[in-house]
Amino acid sequence: MDSTDPATTPATGPAPAAARRAPAGAAVLREDVTEAIRAAVLEELAAVGFSRMSIEGIARRAGVGKTAVYRRWKSKLHLVLDLVGAFAVDGLPVPATGSLYGDVRALLEVMSHVLRHPVASAVIPDLLVEAARNPEIADAVRGALLEGERRMAEGIVSEAVARGELAEGTDPGRALDLAIGPLYWRQVVVRDAVPAGYLDDLARSVVAGLTAAAG
Repeated sequence: MDSTDPATTPATGPAPAAARRAPAGAAVLREDVTEAIRAAVLEELAAVGFSRMSIEGIARRAGVGKTAVYRRWKSKLHLVLDLVGAFAVDGLPVPATGSLYGDVRALLEVMSHVLRHPVASAVIPDLLVEAARNPEIADAVRGALLEGERRMAEGIVSEAVARGELAEGTDPGRALDLAIGPLYWRQVVVRDAVPAGYLDDLARSVVAGLTAAAG
């Protein structure tokens, strides 16, 4: 069972100074328990899917009480979004290769890696189904999955416009659709391998599409 670390114990006497400086009443969450819960979530998702997954089932797999889970996440949605956020592209630098093709190709490389992650293949389809039913879930999923990608697309388009490769007013959303749509279809929906040269060809198609759309 998870527990907070006491300030003193009968067997060892006073706790280290760092432990004594913790705010009174603050829960000290054990990292090994947190990791056990995360691993249990992946197992539960693989076994029953997001819709049937429960905090009780996760706690049982992790060998902890429900309270240990709720100390860390207020719902199963927040728990899963935390896992998704761990491999999302938010926080990664915008590609800066010096060309639109190079930047798009770099974005595709990152996204292909993300979509190959076992959490993505297990979680994202279920989350999108739930998002279609619940606006609150839709907002949370959009924030976890799209904000980083949107920021990268905006940066790529902005730099391409500054270099004269794209016209003013080019829509970053269209760039993201052209780039990520085919990857998502192949890797998550169809679950097909990405053959050699596929990302190169796709990057060229995205650049051609954006250039043609810009007139």
